[in-house]
Amino acid sequence: MLIAGIDDAGRGPIIGPLVIAGVLIEETEMSRLRLLGVKDSKMLSPKRREQLAVSIKELVLKHCVESLSPEEIDRVVETGRRLHRLNRLEAYTMAKVIEHLRPEVAYVDASDVLADRFGKHIAERLTFKVKIVSEHKADVKYPVVSAASIIAKVERDRAIQELSDKYGEIGSGYVTDPRTIEFLEKWLATHGSYPWFVRKSWKPAKELRSKANTSQRKLR
Repeated sequence: MLIAGIDDAGRGPIIGPLVIAGVLIEETEMSRLRLLGVKDSKMLSPKRREQLAVSIKELVLKHCVESLSPEEIDRVVETGRRLHRLNRLEAYTMAKVIEHLRPEVAYVDASDVLADRFGKHIAERLTFKVKIVSEHKADVKYPVVSAASIIAKVERDRAIQELSDKYGEIGSGYVTDPRTIEFLEKWLATHGSYPWFVRKSWKPAKELRSKANTSQRKLR
């Protein structure tokens, strides 16, 4: 039986893409994933994730990565209820990954508070019959989803590093990272608007922009 695992990386940051990855493996090979030591990507160091990503790609039959740009995310978020629209966008993108992998069973880490609903959103975009197992914390429960989460996180980290190399230190891209906030404040002070790789629809982005505008008015 062909089994797929699907997971994302970068759902919450203010900077950079939302990356969705999937892997396809024979059910009989699942034990080899466990032997590799795969686990939720957040529990691994960047170096270990890089190492495991190489081993995973060598082991699986196929892998697939899809990236959603800040512009795509903003477009969806600004036209409806943020979480509802983002959940649907992510479900449809996971469906694209599943279409590419063509498994018989797909395990997905559900982003919606209602895991079954998330699975149904994926299924409605598929053109072939596949069993969808949509659960919360699937990246912890199922090694095949852990493997996908590792690939997604490595791809997301590379995208952030490329941005840092080109535009200067941007940190992790999360609002909890002081380096990210410092970068955004300096950019706004210099340019007056955000660069293309910022999710402008995010509430923290709007708050920082408002704060910057207020500061500029005071200086006039």
